[in-house]
Amino acid sequence: MTTNEGTLDRTLRVVAGIALIALAWSGTIGAWGWIGLVPLVTGAVGVCPLYSMLGIRTCPAPRS
Repeated sequence: MTTNEGTLDRTLRVVAGIALIALAWSGTIGAWGWIGLVPLVTGAVGVCPLYSMLGIRTCPAPRS
């Protein structure tokens, strides 16, 4: 799969994922915080399946 997330997008996803997981782990927001695994994984991999389905791409176009 081709990367479809830019650097800022990936960074924000990883930070949000870690924050949600930390809040869930501490018991602040309950088990729903474990949904933070989704942005964490997609940010780490650089591919968002939803972006692929919608044709969205936040990374720069490849140079020819």
